[in-house]
Amino acid sequence: MSVKFSKDHEWIRVDGNTATVGITIYAQEQLGDVVFVEVPEAGKQVEQGEETAVVESVKAASEIFAPVSGEITAGNPVLEDEPATINADAEGEGWIFKMTLSDASQLDDLMDAAAYVDYVAGLE
Repeated sequence: MSVKFSKDHEWIRVDGNTATVGITIYAQEQLGDVVFVEVPEAGKQVEQGEETAVVESVKAASEIFAPVSGEITAGNPVLEDEPATINADAEGEGWIFKMTLSDASQLDDLMDAAAYVDYVAGLE
């Protein structure tokens, strides 16, 4: 299972043709306390870079973009009642949606963990 990262601070964990997507710990720290998450509906087709969800915190609202193209298969139901799950475990139980990939080659456009760490270091 590989994990990749986008410049928009989403992570994507791929297992076969299925992927789980959420925001990185860095993004969660920038947002602060998450108070609301709008997860996408299952069945929605999304293109790479398309807005798919919204995370609202006490500081700001932030759009979440699809790191790759595909079909949304599930939104995280836990986030409806417990959006702060993202604060506690942004890169685990705080996942935002699952999707089926339509073009796995788009993963090549994303960063591995080491490249993402370097990218974030350049932002500070």
